[in-house]
Amino acid sequence: MIAAGAAVLVTLGVVSPASADPTKASKGVADTTAAQIAALQEIKRSLTAAESKVDSALVVEQRRRANATTFAKLPAVETGVKVHSGDTVVVDIRAFEVTDALVAAVKAAGGGIRSVSTEGRTVRAQLPLGALTGLSARGDVRRVEAAVEYKTSNQQDRGKVDRTSSKEDKARRIEARTRDALVAPQAARTGEGDRAHAADTARNDFRVTGTGVKLCALSDGVDSLATSQAAGELPAGVEVLAGQEGDGNEGTAMLEILHDIAPNASLGFATAINGDASFADNIRALRFQLGCDVIVDDILYFNESPFQDGVIARAVDAVTADGALFFSSAGNEGNVADGTSGHWEGQFVDSGVGVGKFAGTAHDFNPSLDAKQVFNPLSDSSGNVPVTLFWSDPLASSFNDYDLYLANAQGNVVAFSQGVQDGTQDPYERLTTPSSAFGLRLAVVKFRGDDKYLALTALGGRFKDSSDGLKKYATPGVTRGHSAAKGAISVAAAPANNPLPFDLEPGDPANPRGPYPNAFDGTQKPERFTSDGPRRVFFAPDGTPSEEVRQKPDLTAADGVQTSVAGFNPFFGTSASAPNAAAIAGLVLSGNPGLSPAEVRQALTATAIDIAEAGVDNRTGAGVVRADLVLAYTGASPQPLAKAAKPSVVNDADGSQYLKPGTTATVTVPVVNTGDGTAASTSLVLTTPTAGVTIAPRSKYYGNVEVGQTVTNTFKVSVPASMTVGSAIRLDAKVTFSGSTSPTTSAFTLNVGEPSRDAKTFAYSGPVVAIPDNDATGATISIPVSGIGRGSKVVFSIDGDTCSTATGATTVGIDHSFVGDLVGTLTSPSGATATVFQRNGSTGNNLCQVVFDDTAAQPFSSVTSNLAPYTGTWRPTTPLGTLLAEPVDGTWTFKVVDAVASDKGSIRAVSLKINGYV
Repeated sequence: MIAAGAAVLVTLGVVSPASADPTKASKGVADTTAAQIAALQEIKRSLTAAESKVDSALVVEQRRRANATTFAKLPAVETGVKVHSGDTVVVDIRAFEVTDALVAAVKAAGGGIRSVSTEGRTVRAQLPLGALTGLSARGDVRRVEAAVEYKTSNQQDRGKVDRTSSKEDKARRIEARTRDALVAPQAARTGEGDRAHAADTARNDFRVTGTGVKLCALSDGVDSLATSQAAGELPAGVEVLAGQEGDGNEGTAMLEILHDIAPNASLGFATAINGDASFADNIRALRFQLGCDVIVDDILYFNESPFQDGVIARAVDAVTADGALFFSSAGNEGNVADGTSGHWEGQFVDSGVGVGKFAGTAHDFNPSLDAKQVFNPLSDSSGNVPVTLFWSDPLASSFNDYDLYLANAQGNVVAFSQGVQDGTQDPYERLTTPSSAFGLRLAVVKFRGDDKYLALTALGGRFKDSSDGLKKYATPGVTRGHSAAKGAISVAAAPANNPLPFDLEPGDPANPRGPYPNAFDGTQKPERFTSDGPRRVFFAPDGTPSEEVRQKPDLTAADGVQTSVAGFNPFFGTSASAPNAAAIAGLVLSGNPGLSPAEVRQALTATAIDIAEAGVDNRTGAGVVRADLVLAYTGASPQPLAKAAKPSVVNDADGSQYLKPGTTATVTVPVVNTGDGTAASTSLVLTTPTAGVTIAPRSKYYGNVEVGQTVTNTFKVSVPASMTVGSAIRLDAKVTFSGSTSPTTSAFTLNVGEPSRDAKTFAYSGPVVAIPDNDATGATISIPVSGIGRGSKVVFSIDGDTCSTATGATTVGIDHSFVGDLVGTLTSPSGATATVFQRNGSTGNNLCQVVFDDTAAQPFSSVTSNLAPYTGTWRPTTPLGTLLAEPVDGTWTFKVVDAVASDKGSIRAVSLKINGYV
């Protein structure tokens, strides 16, 4: 539940215009430009109180649609707002507190909920443009923004990026590749980073493989996870946070890199693309729910401040404080040394030049006292890039008001960002350059307030001297956000093998080549696009002044590596380098389980090979990491990992496989060594907290358990006659052995009695429930269960009388026109949850007479669209047996979330079949 809180509605009318510093003569600025900025500022001055809490681009877009004459004075301007069908937009509603009342108000306004973060105090929703000011007028809403966008650090040729494929086309391609992998398997590919980092040598010499370590990635999505598993590129059992599969394939490629270098590490994933607050929530979930030891991401949100740790950076520091290692892409935003930077930062300098009717003054980029330049020119290749402006005020507390304008060579304003900052907003403006970038130049205008330190960045663009005499101004320090957090290890890129196969911009020098089939050495050159540091910070996370300069990036690792994922072969960018570094850290932890994150970081930086300027530098950090060198530095030994496995039972009284009241049973407990070394002198202590139950003997010696071996021993478990059938007996197994991973603990629940062969059926009897399209709140139905007590087995069925693929079919259990959009979860009365299906089924329609049974031969993840309507018996994504740890009587809930736009459906007929005990 979201914390309760009263929603305060405030009636807001027209307020006094936003006040600007006195205007100055517009000397040096084209009359056309000045007039158009004045027209935009006229809009800013006319905002109502509710509009002043809405993103400026959204306000202008709304007014333009209401009155076309709004743009009469602005012939070339674009708001950059992405308007969807029904004049709807996706927005981030920033609240003082997220409550049930706020979420209900969003829905009442016609909003489809994309994500809700109580920690991040944000609701992401798709809403009609006309509904925005009604929400912003609420007292619990701080601001309504166009949904903050992100970019990954996959370095692609912008001219060849496919932006037109529909989800149907993508799903069909993935399904075809999965089918091909099953029919005609190919040899698994290993990325060249494995050799370039000498990780293959390290594994051979030190016999460490990642055992005992969990490596987890955050990126866009894992659409091709099943394809990579079918091809043998990834193991079964990759744990994906429920409902957080995302959209895209970069996550799959990152997981393949992790697996190449640390093949026995466990793997996990969560998407990072449902908004900045959701990203932060998922960082925490990977550590605190999935238990990830090393986490890596490759995402930058455009609103991540360079000057203060925001919600994502704070989540990074939270998980590293808990003992996790966090690696992050430094970014592909260029650097000053290679002339590829689109970043400038420095103190605002009053040019004395007014821009617009109401503006205070434009910033002077030219440091010379004898000349002024109020525009910073962009290269002609800087089209379709986001441009951000930050200034040194605390987040959510900016009283100084700066604006950002983009003009073309003809003097027309083509893009703008002019939000109101009056004490509760972020010090942030953002626009996107048009696709045609010829002659573009940026101006920063101080509308009102003090002279502050600024950071202006064209993310993926470049400042460059213009053909009409404007000089470029660029400074180091483009890397920012959570990659620059204290707890993060920021990773730059150097090629493992072949050079990047395209010029970053026309006329650029050749891109560097990597060492493959050799390992990195001191002659290696970094990628020309890799982002530079350092990162200057002005505020502590809570907004109090705390100035420091952080050395970023920290390390360099390989990119340009092959994966089996379509579109990522080869895989260039710091998106590829970060998982290479993270996987090497996994090897270090595998061979040294007791090392702290600080010790791992110190070992990585101490052994890195210097490849740029002497010593630690602002492009490559300490240098390029080598697995063999860092493991030689830390020392490493193959660690055993011996754990108790599921016990088996033979009742001494009747030979059955069940515990029964008043009897003693022989319980066999296996111990399995999945580690890299022998588990010497292994013993197991078996205890129980269940009253009246006795175990004899308490401990058994298992001897030496070799790698991959299973050794068993038996214990006598006596059950008192007073225990009722269905009662749960908990067994706690503690395995000790020689090794740093000792001891390991496991808990098992055995129920008293024989499972009933008769299942009771509990069917949903309520009305048809529509599944909201692309809405994280989903559709939920309830199923009451009674008269069972303890359950021995649960099966979930999606029913139906007549199965068909007809859209909107009324005789199926769940009708939906794109089953691959759906995530289904089942929750028991105790609150335990299992994922039934998770974005499986591709383009197929409808679920009908589908039985989800833990004992089924095939997983539902293997279904293909030609099987629609989906029927038959399948294994669920996670075992339903985990829902039986507590009594089953009470209300069960089944929830379906449609995670992708444009298809609809309903829950119609579902049921539970539960066996008890006799």
